[in-house]
Amino acid sequence: MKQGKLLLLDINPTSSLGQMLQGVLESSSGLNTPLHYESVKIEASDLLTSDLAGIAPRFYPDIILLISPHTLFHHASALLQSLRTKFMKTPVILVIDECPHEEILDLLKAGVTDFITPPLRPADIIPRIWRLLVQNTPTEILHQTLLEKVGLQHIIGKDPAFLAEIQKIPRVAKSDATVLISGETGTGKEVCARAIHYLSPRADKPFIPVNCGAIPTELLENELFGHKPGAFTSATSSQQGLIQEAAGGTLFLDEIDCLSLPAQVKLLRFLQEKEYRPLGSPKVCKADVRVIAASNAELKEAVRAERFRQDLYYRLNVIHLVLPPLRERRNDIPLLARHFLSQYADEYNKQAVEFSSDALQLLPLLDWHGNVRELEHVIERAVVLSDQRIIGKEDLALPSPETGVQAESFQEAKERIIAQFETAYIQCLLLAHHGNITKAAQAARKDRRAFWQLIRKHHINPENYRTKTHSITPSHPKEKN
Repeated sequence: MKQGKLLLLDINPTSSLGQMLQGVLESSSGLNTPLHYESVKIEASDLLTSDLAGIAPRFYPDIILLISPHTLFHHASALLQSLRTKFMKTPVILVIDECPHEEILDLLKAGVTDFITPPLRPADIIPRIWRLLVQNTPTEILHQTLLEKVGLQHIIGKDPAFLAEIQKIPRVAKSDATVLISGETGTGKEVCARAIHYLSPRADKPFIPVNCGAIPTELLENELFGHKPGAFTSATSSQQGLIQEAAGGTLFLDEIDCLSLPAQVKLLRFLQEKEYRPLGSPKVCKADVRVIAASNAELKEAVRAERFRQDLYYRLNVIHLVLPPLRERRNDIPLLARHFLSQYADEYNKQAVEFSSDALQLLPLLDWHGNVRELEHVIERAVVLSDQRIIGKEDLALPSPETGVQAESFQEAKERIIAQFETAYIQCLLLAHHGNITKAAQAARKDRRAFWQLIRKHHINPENYRTKTHSITPSHPKEKN
């Protein structure tokens, strides 16, 4: 390993973050490969006039640690641009007291390689610095890998209902509570699960996704919990289950409603006791695993139909994220389409850079039953098959408004646009006032009763906009024999 030379840039010398970080780095002084650092303090008011170029001749760093409180986030962004100009290939780690989701995305796109938030622990920070020091992969690939791991590059949109759910992710990531993610196929449930994992303290441990609907029912229990020799006819050796494979990390159970009732009983026991019994084993095994579950079905209906255990439902539903379908986020469709266009044009080395106006007008008119995944595949296909700079309606190979969507009358179009406005307006107010109906109604200068009628008219759930997440601890019915 090469000797580590670190540059600490502290843009708020009065903050304790810089001193805390120096203490962490000094704790490495007894190691075979110590970390050498130089600390430079810059007042926020002097950022634009500071001579960064003067640093390089006397100390060219292997890694830069940019220390900034959240209140000076915009100053940090400005300094980051200067750093990227002077130290193009040098990894930059942002050390910040807190970092909301939308700002994490901006920083990663601006070139931050990694970010660290308190508590600053040597066992967490030193290995991350070492990995960058020995890493031969170019910095821009490391940065893209982090983006892909966290999943933030696919979390795109301005829809208030969508953002209300996405903004919960950083808070959810800090806990070990079980999470249930609901949404139609293709709405991004696994992307959100990955984001929760890679923004959590478990980020350096495995993330194991399991599609319960893709594994035959008779094999699913074995896949999850493993088996010992002799557990069944063909079991000649031990097999480690996916729960053990995810030890220390996160197990993502998609299509959780496909679990058999016996498997549900074993999963419930694992969630309650953090222990399980492999098939054919007399011994109980323990595993430290966070569980995130997802379903495109309504689990409450499955509970009523006795296909899904009520006690397991409540165990999973400690934190509930509901991802809206794309047809309820029509204003986000052009944003997503342009994102996928840029992504696949780069991937396939194509020259496509924009959509024609008729293509952009068509995309939001369709219902997209496959949601974001369907839109992504349509854009990918268009990019692969087109050699033009502009992707037209004909390249999308989608039904035109005449064949795919019935023509609207003036009154129908007016009613649809008013409904879209009312829905977006109410959602913005609820988001701004954290789901408080009284305050939202006052901001709209409407009677609370009339405002509530609008909420019901557009099927908006104010609970989705509340900032606090409450867990329900029901009285569990006795397990059936």
